[in-house]
Order: sequence, then C-alpha cells, then structure tokens
Amino acid sequence: MNVHDTTPDAPAAETGRTEQVAPVSTEEEARLAQEPAAQTSAGSAKPVGSSTDADAGAEAGGAESGAETDEDAVSGESAEERLRRLEEEGDIAADYLEELLDIADFDGDIDIDVDGDRASVEIRGADRLAALNRPKGELLDALQELSRLAVQTRTGNRSRLMLDIGGFRAEHKESLEQLAATAIAEAKESGQPVPMRPMNPFERKVVHDVAKREGLRSESDGDGRTRHVVIYPGA
Repeated sequence: MNVHDTTPDAPAAETGRTEQVAPVSTEEEARLAQEPAAQTSAGSAKPVGSSTDADAGAEAGGAESGAETDEDAVSGESAEERLRRLEEEGDIAADYLEELLDIADFDGDIDIDVDGDRASVEIRGADRLAALNRPKGELLDALQELSRLAVQTRTGNRSRLMLDIGGFRAEHKESLEQLAATAIAEAKESGQPVPMRPMNPFERKVVHDVAKREGLRSESDGDGRTRHVVIYPGA
C-alpha cells in the first residue's frame, strides 16, 4: 500500500548569508567554557527506569501510551466542545483512511463514533484489508498511528483516536480479558506476582482494567518490545 505524504516540506534554509563574529577575549572564553557544564548539571534529565506505579496507573486510567500530558486535551473545554473536537478528529481520520483505501484499491465503509474521551473509527466490509491485518493486528497499529498523525497535522493537537478493522480490536479485547482473568486467578491462588507476555499499550491497558476491576494491583515492567504487565495478588 502506497501512502501519499501530503505534509508540506520544510522551507529550505536561506543561503548566502554570513555573519561577522566579534572577537572574544581570553577571560570571556574561560567564562563561556564553564557555562555548558553548569547548565548540564542544573538541567540534567531524569533517568528513565523500567516501570513505576505512576506509569502503570496512567495505563490503567486510560492513557494508552503512558501518562497523559496537557497536550492531550484542551484545558477548560466544555463537554460540548470536547465532543465537537473528537468528532472533528474522527472526520479527519476518516477522510485520510478513505484516501488510503482508494489508493490501495480496497473496498470498505468507515464508521465514526466517540467512545468516552476518544474518537473511534472502524473500517467495515474491507475483507482483503482485514485478512492482511490478521493474526497479530500489526497493520491496524500502523494505520492507527498514521491516522493520529494525520489528525495532529491538521489540528496541531496530539490525538488518542482508536481505530478498528472489521471488529478485530473488539475480538482481541475479549481474548485479552480471558488471558488477564487466568493470570489474576493464578496470582490469587499462589500469592505471588504473575508476569504476563510482552504487550503493546492497548493490550496492557485492557489487562490493567481487568486487574483494577478485580481489586488487584498491576504494573507495567520492561522496555520496548519486552514491556509487559505484572499482576500482584494484593490491591
């Protein structure tokens, strides 16, 4: 499937301009040489660990890719404004996906909805596309990310839009909930933490939701492709 990138190219840098730099004294050079070290010490970044309670809580609370930032929602917006914003996200994503389907010569209908605090888009009746997406849903993840980027390009705001293809995500959610229930039962019986297989953010959120519903504590651990959920026997 070929995707046409409609994002305008960055303007080329101006050429032919030269600036004269005033000579710097020896004392000034010594002072400037010390400044970067001081700035690095004062503004050093916090090291990234494997997992924290805050990270797990963010996923369990619905932030699919970690803690939600102020960019994820417009502060102070009313319920009506939020609904209008999410409907706009769905429309933008639907237009983008419809163009992709036309380019790839795939049939399919697109449904737009609002599910809680997210825009929801589903491609239905696209049998060939659904076949390409199975069994792991990697195509779905890729198209969802492209749709979110299309929305962000148009609106300037980060999107948490959810995409589904032929009910794949709904079916996958049911199997994940069963998997989580098995791990929860094992944790209760053994009294020991139960690590689960590596999962993507959507899968981890489903597991966190099930654990929370059952009154158990869950945390995410690991990095990248090895990131997974650990179910604990106590709340």
